[in-house]
Amino acid sequence: MSNATSDNVQTIDDDMRSEYDFSRGVRGKHAAAMQGGYTIIIHAADGTTVTREVKPTQGAVILDPDVLRYFPDSDSVNRALRTLIALFPKESVRDGRRTASAGRRP
Repeated sequence: MSNATSDNVQTIDDDMRSEYDFSRGVRGKHAAAMQGGYTIIIHAADGTTVTREVKPTQGAVILDPDVLRYFPDSDSVNRALRTLIALFPKESVRDGRRTASAGRRP
């Protein structure tokens, strides 16, 4: 994936400080690591520390930014995948194995 160009850079919010420079930023840089889970450590003013392990829920899928542009929500992703699935040869599931039907040999 390439770095953002001036063609696809969004307008900076008026509240953004001028000293922040995101021109060399890379979207999705940590997406793969996030999918494995991460730890949040919160240090409270009273000296206590809270640690939380965060893992994506089962079935969660992280889309790369270029794909997310076309599929902004779960419904659009599911529609596209169902259309693609309809193109696959018909298969049946027996004993935990997939076997092709319609006279094909596995």
